[in-house]
Amino acid sequence: MLTDESDLQVLTALRQGDTNALGIIYDRYGTAVYRLALKILANPNEAEDLTQEVFLAFWRGIDKYDVDRGTLVVFLLTITRSRALNRIKQQGSQQNLSQRVGNYLPRNDHNPGLESLNLSELRERMSLALQELPITQKQVLEMGYYQGKSQSEIAQELDLPIGTVKTRSRQGLLKLRQFLQDLVE
Repeated sequence: MLTDESDLQVLTALRQGDTNALGIIYDRYGTAVYRLALKILANPNEAEDLTQEVFLAFWRGIDKYDVDRGTLVVFLLTITRSRALNRIKQQGSQQNLSQRVGNYLPRNDHNPGLESLNLSELRERMSLALQELPITQKQVLEMGYYQGKSQSEIAQELDLPIGTVKTRSRQGLLKLRQFLQDLVE
């Protein structure tokens, strides 16, 4: 029975296609992964999602784990930490994009359109508005706000002049403003 076997033996079984082995690894280390995710993300739902994501990524990339480099629990916790920090960075980038778009929206002391939307609805509207942008503007905005890249990094990666990146970013933000105009009227 695999539950009594060492991590190395369970990993060998997993690599040979025994999906029960993944359950054993989850039973052994799922709590540690969840606790670290919760500590970093401070949200039980996000921590649960991340825990599932970590074990799914581990299962899909089982060949990336090298038993000579460290224990399985350390490997899983390293994945957890990395992905949790990426989520925080991504969430910060999404909030930054929302704030930047807000800077381009006209100010209104009483805003029933915006007040009636909850955060998930606002994200959905933002996502739909992004889909309406030309691909060049959408690409620059997503790289800057969702991936957290600077305009110079975007310019280098896309092999564009920095001025072009700035122009596309500004034009994209102005178009987002037009798409989301009804939220402030």
